[in-house]
Amino acid sequence: MKTTDYLAPAKLNLFLHITSQREDGYHNLQTIFQFLDYNDIISFIVRKDGKLSCQSSAKDLPPEQDLVLRAARLLKKYSGTSLGADIKVEKKIPMGGGLGGGSSDAATTLLALNQLWQLDISLESLAELGLSLGADVPIFVHGQSSWAEGVGDLLSPIKLNEPWYIVIHPNCHVSTAEIFSAKDLTRDALPIKIADFLAGRTQNVFEKIACRQYPEIKQAIDWLNKYSKARLTGTGACIFASFENRIKAETVLAKLPKQWFGFIAQGKNLSPAKKDLQK
Repeated sequence: MKTTDYLAPAKLNLFLHITSQREDGYHNLQTIFQFLDYNDIISFIVRKDGKLSCQSSAKDLPPEQDLVLRAARLLKKYSGTSLGADIKVEKKIPMGGGLGGGSSDAATTLLALNQLWQLDISLESLAELGLSLGADVPIFVHGQSSWAEGVGDLLSPIKLNEPWYIVIHPNCHVSTAEIFSAKDLTRDALPIKIADFLAGRTQNVFEKIACRQYPEIKQAIDWLNKYSKARLTGTGACIFASFENRIKAETVLAKLPKQWFGFIAQGKNLSPAKKDLQK
């Protein structure tokens, strides 16, 4: 049986504004997604008997929350294929850190099985399928750094610098539901343009609340701010800062306090998963 490996990259939200709350309870937002060359690895073996299985190195992941298996089942039902797959996920991206690991795994599963099952489903259709799994899945399906609006599904590709980042996980877990329900969350930020981002007139509206509710995040931001402007990604808990080159980033990471987990990755305008799909 042939095993084929695909990458599932992490992402950063370079800023995150909420501009309004929708009638369906979701929020309209503005953000920029940039990929990182820091990836989960997903392995696939095609089965002819139609069965689907998934093994993940993630700890304490209930099957009903496994987005990889859900994505595979969704694509199988949508396509009507008689094929199946054995899937293994090697997790590197911290779970619950705001780096999009689960959404990226789901998107890579859709992209990989579309190729391995020879379904020839369009990216637009795969992104629409992925949106039912999570708001961040479409960005990983399309695989280009983008300016995003709506719930994160209205995407406009954008070319960014590709700096080196230090990403720190302060070893706490942020409750997305809890942080979204904070009374002082800014839900009516004025819509901005790309020029505002380039001029530095942006923020992550969740950062102040996360720092208040999770002291570990504030401590990590204060530490990283000594070397480069630090910011929360997504709803957290991970924070990041950019550096001109890898050597500078490595010098700072070497000083990282032992109570936190951190890594270095380069920003990418094209998702590393795309390289696998072009082989």
